[in-house]
Amino acid sequence: MTRVPVLMYHSVAGQASARFRPWVVHPRRFAAHMEHLSRHGYRSLTLSQLEDHLRPGGPPMPDRPVVITFDDGFADFHSTALPVLEAHHLMSTLYVATGYLGGTARWLAREREQGRPMLHPEQLHDVADRGVEIGAHSHTHPRLDELSATEARAEIRRSKDVLEQELQRPVATFAYPHGYYSRRVRDQVIEAGYTSSTAVRHAMSSTEDDVFARARLMVLADTSTEELERLLRGDGVPQAPFRPRPRTALWRTARRTRRALTPARRGPRAA
Repeated sequence: MTRVPVLMYHSVAGQASARFRPWVVHPRRFAAHMEHLSRHGYRSLTLSQLEDHLRPGGPPMPDRPVVITFDDGFADFHSTALPVLEAHHLMSTLYVATGYLGGTARWLAREREQGRPMLHPEQLHDVADRGVEIGAHSHTHPRLDELSATEARAEIRRSKDVLEQELQRPVATFAYPHGYYSRRVRDQVIEAGYTSSTAVRHAMSSTEDDVFARARLMVLADTSTEELERLLRGDGVPQAPFRPRPRTALWRTARRTRRALTPARRGPRAA
């Protein structure tokens, strides 16, 4: 079994609200992270490249593989993160919530980040043309496992359709918003034609991980370079595949039940 760290970033910026700050890595820290990967010989892959290496008959896995992913599609990926990635010749996968392209992160109102700029379509084209893999992250960033089957299917398929129409290229990979999914949601991702998807789970992925719920490691604002290296080694985190703890399974059931019993609220929900 080969262990593969799949890193999950969100925003790379110098400022953030108190509630959203844990998800925003300062540009200097992000640059230090990428320099560490490069200096220590990590070989970056896109998510789809990883799956190519893992399929029967695929190319051999490189030494020290790592997958660098970004969720949401914030404009600072284009202005701040991408130049650093390119300086170190690092590949990445960017998951985009398509309903906010050209606008702001309106689903983050609870975090007081509803004004955070998102990628414009022109920037999205530039990012894709520069070798970043573009994946889908739903259309409006809901908790898919709390939606009806019809609503979830529309979110999953619309994000793929929007990106493929905009970029005129296939979109193969999907990331569950908030990391939440269920067996039904996973099946809908497969039915929509994706070939892989990522969850969160804060765990080391592996060659035996679920291709439609691949584990990722959360990189947060306070993740030092030393802590990043511990994550890359898998120190102190579980390794997929693994069964969720009973408490986690009970919490998921309670959350979905509570949502089903709560009258629908208008407007986007925060991450």
